[in-house]
Amino acid sequence: MFIDSHCHLNFPGLVEDLDAILANMRANDVTHALCVSVELASFPQVLELAETHDNLYASVGVHPDHELKVEPTQAELIRLANHPKVVAIGETGLDYYRLTGDLEWQRERFRTHIRAAKACGKPLIIHTRSAAEDTLRIMAEEDAGKAGGVMHCFTENLQVARAAIELGFYISFSGILTFKNAVSIKEVAQNIPLDRILIETDSPYLAPTPHRGKTNQPAYVRHVAEEIAKLRNISLEDVGSASSHNFRKLFLKQP
Repeated sequence: MFIDSHCHLNFPGLVEDLDAILANMRANDVTHALCVSVELASFPQVLELAETHDNLYASVGVHPDHELKVEPTQAELIRLANHPKVVAIGETGLDYYRLTGDLEWQRERFRTHIRAAKACGKPLIIHTRSAAEDTLRIMAEEDAGKAGGVMHCFTENLQVARAAIELGFYISFSGILTFKNAVSIKEVAQNIPLDRILIETDSPYLAPTPHRGKTNQPAYVRHVAEEIAKLRNISLEDVGSASSHNFRKLFLKQP
């Protein structure tokens, strides 16, 4: 019924207890999850999870927070993405919140990921924080809509959401949506088309209400779906069905 479109099951706090994590997914009607890469050094672990479990998928990419001596190349990303369980490029994007100074290397890395995604025909998982204007500009300049993808863990306003949708992207909501002070994000969830919505946990981070302060896990994605259902005054089943259909259409190329 539900699909967690973004999690990090290879991270400490989850990987040690994977059998229980998968059991909790089943108990909460979470059928599949996408394990997202943040660095190439740990990509083999991400891929192994996807290869070992039929209901897990993988992405390949380097998070914008990771400063490297040697940047990933377009050819390298394309080569690693050439696997049936790798369904996306990312996460990639821009993050001006944690890092300061000359961040041109972030922008160039983002462009490399977009070009790789277009070349291999797989969608992008985009991270943007305190950088919406530059993120959208680069997406437009690089024609990222040819690859398509998702704005993951969305925390921007409705204007940014609509601009991303115009570029051909989906909007994914995390546990932040359930927080009382997430007023602008709730507005986005209420107003964008249902056929552009995905749900995620970004686990082990950002556990939703009523699990705030705990280690997040894919089973908790149902709380995100419940919040969307409440905000839109539709059934939980409708949210689950729509978001799962959107996931399969975007990442698995199913009609």
